[in-house]
Amino acid sequence: MIVYGHRGAKGEAPENTLPGFKHAYRQGVRHFELDLVLSKDGKPVLVHDLTIDRTTGQKGEVSNYTAAELAAMDARKNASPWPERAGIPSLEDLLDQFNDIEHFQLEVKKDSRTRLNVLCNRLTEIIQHRNLYQTAAITSSDTWFLKEIRRRNKRIRTGLVAERRFPRPIGQAARLGCEYLCINWKLCSPELVENARRKEMHVSCWTVNRIQDMLRLEAMGVDSVITDYPTSTRMFFDNRARAALALPDRNEMAAGNETLPAS
Repeated sequence: MIVYGHRGAKGEAPENTLPGFKHAYRQGVRHFELDLVLSKDGKPVLVHDLTIDRTTGQKGEVSNYTAAELAAMDARKNASPWPERAGIPSLEDLLDQFNDIEHFQLEVKKDSRTRLNVLCNRLTEIIQHRNLYQTAAITSSDTWFLKEIRRRNKRIRTGLVAERRFPRPIGQAARLGCEYLCINWKLCSPELVENARRKEMHVSCWTVNRIQDMLRLEAMGVDSVITDYPTSTRMFFDNRARAALALPDRNEMAAGNETLPAS
């Protein structure tokens, strides 16, 4: 099962910041989920809310600040203790940092139609220019936005972010042509996973922070989990895989227990 770092590594470092992504990257994490909002000067920037209040302690809407002004802020408020300043980066700043990320889930937050239309154009340009068709999926709970992405370029992978049972998320995602279903883990069931698999849809569950819940989802056949603690989660699954490799093969054990014939 694939482990995605939620907003970089939200439980371990300031969310949606370059230090947070670098921290998880150094520990081997290569799959990330992040949030995108449009800056005043028309650049996709990494921030969950439409305001900067919660993470920076300053006041105002993201749309009132340029990407450079947002990058100069300190987004460590309401985060795990962190020794260095961490601004709000642009998507391109993040992409410039790494060249071997296996996959990004780029979640677009709800906003005005005018701003979403501009953001749609910018994301399409970035994915086309950087050839991110295989390494990024644009996800959102805004169905209008997902339709617009598909209208601009059908090669761009999309995912529906679902947090309610109705309207039925798989049917809605299928009608939108989505390859990903990003669903609140508490709504997940074996039947949902099986139905998604029939439609060749990747099921990604958010936000899963307990190992026992991850193991339940793994047993259901979920493809990936999004967690605030990607480094410790990766460590658990890596250690489990190493332990399994260290165990003797069942056939070898059976052969070793056989009584040797008398000479």
